[in-house]
Amino acid sequence: MATAAQTLAQFAADLKFADIPEDVVTRGRDCIIDTIAACSYGAQFPWSQLVIDYAQRYGAGGPCSIFGMPGVKVHAPYAALANGALGHAFEQDSVRDPGAGSHPGATVLPALLAACEENPVDGKTALTAYVAAVEVMFRIAVASHHSPEHVGFHSPGLTGTYGSAIAAGLIYGLNAKQLTHALAIAGSLSSGLLAFSKSKEGAMVKRLHLGRASEGGIMAARLAATGYEGPETVLEGKFGFLDAYGIAEMCEAAQLTKGLGSEWEVRRICLKRYAAHINAHTPVQALREMMSEHKFVAADVAHLLIEGSERLMTHHNIPEPVDILKAQYSVPFCVAIALHRDPDDPRSFDESAVQDPAIRATAKALELKQRAGEGSVRSSTVTVQLKDGRTVSKRRDSYKGMPAEPLTSEDLKRKFMLLTGGVNDAASAARFARLEQMVTAKTFSVA
Repeated sequence: MATAAQTLAQFAADLKFADIPEDVVTRGRDCIIDTIAACSYGAQFPWSQLVIDYAQRYGAGGPCSIFGMPGVKVHAPYAALANGALGHAFEQDSVRDPGAGSHPGATVLPALLAACEENPVDGKTALTAYVAAVEVMFRIAVASHHSPEHVGFHSPGLTGTYGSAIAAGLIYGLNAKQLTHALAIAGSLSSGLLAFSKSKEGAMVKRLHLGRASEGGIMAARLAATGYEGPETVLEGKFGFLDAYGIAEMCEAAQLTKGLGSEWEVRRICLKRYAAHINAHTPVQALREMMSEHKFVAADVAHLLIEGSERLMTHHNIPEPVDILKAQYSVPFCVAIALHRDPDDPRSFDESAVQDPAIRATAKALELKQRAGEGSVRSSTVTVQLKDGRTVSKRRDSYKGMPAEPLTSEDLKRKFMLLTGGVNDAASAARFARLEQMVTAKTFSVA
């Protein structure tokens, strides 16, 4: 009987563009466009420049590009490393719903792009590889039921290596047996710890986890292409991914291949509106909607209460972050920013926000509680007591960008323009239009 890695590899090797439903192609394309915007915006930050400098120092001389660095060319592993870190540099890259610890943009696209710059292919081939990679990666994440994060691992750094290995491997022309070995090698390259969420400093390392996952995929695919081997039981076997990183009673090996080829995981991709951790999106959107509906501003608020999942308490209850990197991971701080600034604009989430006395006071005073009753990890209820005696409340189980409320083409274009050149930038608008037509491109390119 085939192992899970062998089954997933065979699916990826056999997948044809014609097999993919039209809406799945569109969702994959939109995620690629969204990630390009996130990478472009992410290049400006000091923590990104440090990784870019590293990539240039050790990777110079290759054919691959780094976002925000025109004219700079490096070898594929270093391009994947840098661009993965850029994609996750400012908490604007895509995730999955329901959450499973997997980022389909910042882990998969950088490896796909680097491989395509080494081995040019057309748009349909690139999109097919992207869809196959996400289908594989999401299933591996789902099978773990997010349990690696219960014991301190940062899941995208673990699951992302599998997705990037499939994406790069398909572009390099690997067959099913070679893709199995690529997955098996990828399992030994997974890494990432959640120590940053409990430390006073050092949150920039979170960005590196996704870059390393993308870099690892290039290594895994290239080694597998040469005949390098790994264990075919890497996913469900003894000391494999689920056994080593997961919690046994939470993991479900059957999910590794469930619905493969009929239930499309790409449909579960979530795109972000705000430069904040995904678990801050429903309370931020609920608050902004109440501000519009009930006509109040920050000065009118006497008290803020957010009720949400246990995860908000265990991972995101950081009322006094010391830098914007930690602030973006803090639900109280992201909600405080949304009360005082426009959260749609990523520039609202800058270092000045961390030093703003009003925002700091709101975040510190905000009450965060674990809700009673049912609800997903994304669900939250925001209750606002106003100084005029009114109390208003709103529950949000989804946010705009989730599969239930997808971004429209105009929504996606607005975000793309904000991140790549400004709302009136003609070059960014033309680039967006070209990317929307990537299916027809003779050579896949993000330029």
